[in-house]
Amino acid sequence: MTIARFACGRLLRRALPALLAAATVAILPALPAHAAEAGIDGRDLSILWTLPFAGILLSIALMPLFLAGFWHHHYGKVAAFWSLCVILPFIAIEGAGITVHTLLETALHEYIPFIILLFALFTVAGGVRVTGNLHGSPSLNTALLLVGTVLASWMGTTGASMLMIRPLLRANDNRRHNVHVVIFFIFLVSNVGGALTPLGDPPLFLGFLKGVDFFWTTQAVFFPTLLVVVLLIAVFYGVDLYLYRKEGITRADPTPDSPIRIEGGINLILLGTVVLAVLLSGTWHPGTGVEIGGVHVETQNLARDLLLLAIAGASLVLTRKATRAGNGFTWGPIVEVAKLFAGIFVTIIPAIAILRAGTDGALAPLVSLASHPDGAPNNIMYFWLTGILSSFLDNAPTYLVFFNMAGGDAQHLMGPLSATLMAISAGAVFMGANSYIGNAPNFMVKAIAEEQGVKMPSFFGYMAWSGAILIPSFVIVTLLFFVL
Repeated sequence: MTIARFACGRLLRRALPALLAAATVAILPALPAHAAEAGIDGRDLSILWTLPFAGILLSIALMPLFLAGFWHHHYGKVAAFWSLCVILPFIAIEGAGITVHTLLETALHEYIPFIILLFALFTVAGGVRVTGNLHGSPSLNTALLLVGTVLASWMGTTGASMLMIRPLLRANDNRRHNVHVVIFFIFLVSNVGGALTPLGDPPLFLGFLKGVDFFWTTQAVFFPTLLVVVLLIAVFYGVDLYLYRKEGITRADPTPDSPIRIEGGINLILLGTVVLAVLLSGTWHPGTGVEIGGVHVETQNLARDLLLLAIAGASLVLTRKATRAGNGFTWGPIVEVAKLFAGIFVTIIPAIAILRAGTDGALAPLVSLASHPDGAPNNIMYFWLTGILSSFLDNAPTYLVFFNMAGGDAQHLMGPLSATLMAISAGAVFMGANSYIGNAPNFMVKAIAEEQGVKMPSFFGYMAWSGAILIPSFVIVTLLFFVL
């Protein structure tokens, strides 16, 4: 593995200039001879411009599985390579001025606010630690899953997963059958539970940045979420009860029962201030702003981001280091997210421009697939197409793709096309649970469980569980909310 990793790294260093040159030559003819400063006209863009976006998503999905060592050391370089496949050809034709303006606009309006929210939630949630242990009976396990599911929409699926997985593992560490507990945890806490607010899952916050009201998602996706949660909880309780009775006498408990305590409780208060900061930017509109490099940033959004950074700083100051150490808290995950999403936000720029062109753009077949003959959106296809791609690619950019394919106008999507936006939102969040790579917390939970001795299923073994349990639930959602 060491030799392979060294060879891959050496090959990348040698091949990078040639690959960039080849990508530039391939894309140059596809770049329009005119690009307005207000944005790119997607009607003039070739399908070749979607290749860097597809490349980075496939890299994120496949390299951790097949080139884990190489990916761990070079994921930043991979993201930079795909970004440069967009940036260099654009500079060559349009010059540095328009390129910098376009990148700065994307950074200030989308990427930086997105990363700041994730950073704040990651920091605050990492300061809360649950200690103690209870006996992992079916009733207790069900209660813990429900608590985690509710928390996911308010502290993010990653935060809720990291907070709840260790107490759940401790409660079940003396049981012979505990794999199913972790699998349902991934279904509910790491995915479905994050469907109700922009804080819950990254794609929904991107929708918020695009103009979707904070509580629109809560109202629109509440009943589909409730249905899926009830179905999954019912199946889990039945499976857990059967296995619990089948086990009979369990093994000696390596972590005997002890009172439950919460360390770092101040972070629960800070979590509430995160919610208020996000709500502030959605309700307070003073009509003022600042110009940064020619890009207008509204006062409410600047205030939100500064408040979130202050909250994260307060969490770091007020939380004991021992509490974070007990949670296994490190900066690695948020650094990885920041690097990878920098690449995603760059490479998605031309893809979004093409989608906004609708049937006049290079992705017209995809747009037509998700539309009825009269041009009205096919909500069933929006739900399943968004969901299938979110099962294997990152669900945040997938959400953006279909959000823009549906027109990209938040007010219109919350109004006449509300069912379409509901389909996109539910598909992106729910179906991230279909595979280990569908949502970031999935692999994190798997890794923590395996560290604690749980024999988690393989990539395809997990998909056998999700196919048997999740897909029927999503079929029911389709029938009740997009057909009837």
